[in-house]
Amino acid sequence: MEDFKEKVAFITGGGSGVALGQAKVFGKAGCKVVIADIREDHLAHGLKELKAQGTESHGIKLDITDREAYARAADEAERVFGPVQLLFNTAGVSIFGPLEQSSYDDYDWQMGVNFGGGVNGIQTFVPRMIAHGKGGHIVNTASLGAFLSSNFAGIYCASKFAVLGLTEALRQALERYNIGVSVLCPANVKTNIAESIKTRPEKFSHSGYLYNEETISSLQRIYSQGMEPVELAQHVLEAVKKNQLYIIPYPEAREPLKAHFESIIASLPPEDSDPEGVAKRQAAMLRYREEVAEQQRQRK
Repeated sequence: MEDFKEKVAFITGGGSGVALGQAKVFGKAGCKVVIADIREDHLAHGLKELKAQGTESHGIKLDITDREAYARAADEAERVFGPVQLLFNTAGVSIFGPLEQSSYDDYDWQMGVNFGGGVNGIQTFVPRMIAHGKGGHIVNTASLGAFLSSNFAGIYCASKFAVLGLTEALRQALERYNIGVSVLCPANVKTNIAESIKTRPEKFSHSGYLYNEETISSLQRIYSQGMEPVELAQHVLEAVKKNQLYIIPYPEAREPLKAHFESIIASLPPEDSDPEGVAKRQAAMLRYREEVAEQQRQRK
């Protein structure tokens, strides 16, 4: 996608942080921007920033885990600006602590927002994008943690692993509809995700972790040294132009990722160690794919 003029972008979490950076950059590129956010104060701030730079923008209060509300938000976006061609599933939450101390609520909240919220965006907008027939692009925000997990961020990383896997599959699925798909995998960003605990629903209030103003302040000190959201969004813009799958604009990630994937490759047996088994398994998979393809043709 080279021309963004008059394209409609829908961005979750758009009132602040990474998402607001995307709204600013794609707005300057010519998009009409709809920002959705669960916090009204963030929405007001985001709209003020966008209008100040001359971007046509609209704000919608949205809990991305609420599927009916998501459908209404999509209807509203279309009423205001028309069909959405750019979807940014950016909103996310985090809470960190020893994985063995996690509660069910810690899992349900983070998986529900980080993965479930993205699923809701895809399920809401992909059928509309296909029906409109104008192509488009979807950017799902994962994390460097989608490749490199750690104890204290175990649930967060698991949710981002899920986002990564779904995005890779979605890219294959939507290519024939001229809809590109990318996954953004940030490392440290100057954002306020440390405050996401303030939006945690009461029904998920039981946590196995220590979390208070002191722990929030500690995280904020780390994030204050991160990449500026607008700088990160510039990388996203260039990636969308190129229909690039992975967006990881952090040079310091090269060596850890290299070591990670080398350790995976090293665990494999030699390529010529089981020729008969390889042939049998590949033939079975080919037959399965042919059968599924035939079933799909018959359904039509």
